[in-house]
Amino acid sequence: MLMLNKTERVPPSFILNGIPGLEEVHIWISFPFCSMYVVAMAGNCGLLYLIYCEDSLHKPMYYFLAMLSLTDLVMCSSAVPKALSIFWFHLKKISFDGCLIQMFFIHTFTGMESGVLMLMALDRYVAICYPLRYSTILTNPVIAKAGLSTFLRGVLLIIPFPFLTKRLPYCRGNVIPHTYCDHMSVAKLSCGNIKVNAIYGLIVALLIGGFDILCITVSYTMILRAVVSLSSAQARQKAFSTCTAHICAIVFSYSPAFFSFFSHRFGGHTIPPSCHIIMANIYLLLPPTMNPVVYGVKTKQIRDCVSGILSGSKNTKS
Repeated sequence: MLMLNKTERVPPSFILNGIPGLEEVHIWISFPFCSMYVVAMAGNCGLLYLIYCEDSLHKPMYYFLAMLSLTDLVMCSSAVPKALSIFWFHLKKISFDGCLIQMFFIHTFTGMESGVLMLMALDRYVAICYPLRYSTILTNPVIAKAGLSTFLRGVLLIIPFPFLTKRLPYCRGNVIPHTYCDHMSVAKLSCGNIKVNAIYGLIVALLIGGFDILCITVSYTMILRAVVSLSSAQARQKAFSTCTAHICAIVFSYSPAFFSFFSHRFGGHTIPPSCHIIMANIYLLLPPTMNPVVYGVKTKQIRDCVSGILSGSKNTKS
């Protein structure tokens, strides 16, 4: 381990050590990582292409889905290529500024992911509770402003992270036991006071995650009340079916996040560090991988568009 001179305030670079305790099986761990990343890239790019090309998908629900796909692409691409370079080629070195940039992108777009899921919950609320006013409430300018506000929220709340990290003195080495530059993983290498970093990180988690979960919960409570009040069982089933894909996306996104959050605070001494690192990576990989699959399977309009494209290509070949 490269030890830093105590007079050196900022290290020139960090060493990302991958998954601690599992260095010998990094090559095997890389296969599911790579497979999920390829599926995520292909699925989300295909979904964006489909929404762009098909006029029938130019609706609020699919515009929000396009935002989710873009967010997923940036989120997983900020971390996975570096992780694979560690697993395959042992390229563990990352510059200090490069580490801060990676930290900013990962935290910004994980916050963006949560925000877009919240917007999609509000979209389902308007579609089910106010179906006749759906197109007049969620106009293109409103959707664009909502997406921009969610992005700016993430940027403004996360941008202090690099500055809070850069102000710290580092004299505990430069090896990060992680596959990417996480805010607190970097801060813990400092020999200074990191209480401000910890408190601000918790505040950001509450402002983004707490607010979004509250909005999602309220939206689905209102949706449930509206659906239960429908007289027809078929109408209730149809209304619920429009929410299935979104509920799956929420589960895929928040389940690993909740595990990481609570295990760090209540199971830090009983759960091995390798488990924390693997779950942190799953948090970045699982939603981008599964969201296109779930929406492709559960959404009839997307299935119809894919079937139309496939049948058209078959007819062209014949």
